[in-house]
Amino acid sequence: MKSFIGHHEVATDTDYLELALGTPLELWLGEEDESDDERAARLDAARDILADDPELIDRATRIAAEAIEAHVPALFHNVSRLPRPARSTGRTTPKAVAA
Repeated sequence: MKSFIGHHEVATDTDYLELALGTPLELWLGEEDESDDERAARLDAARDILADDPELIDRATRIAAEAIEAHVPALFHNVSRLPRPARSTGRTTPKAVAA
């Protein structure tokens, strides 16, 4: 089954996000090995887009919330596998006092 947003076919999760946001993800996430000048130009472009489309923040937030909600069981399943920190004995060590 094929999915479409408007006239655009959605083949991957990245396609869905880019079409939903109306911008390429690299604009917001950056690219590996980008120079400081490239990063500054990318962030300037992102600021201009946000100024032109203030509703983009709401769309991006909604997409992020939907993604988190869809994957919460998997996220918490992985968290439960993390090692637990060592228990404290409840004793505190005396601190040195400056003379």
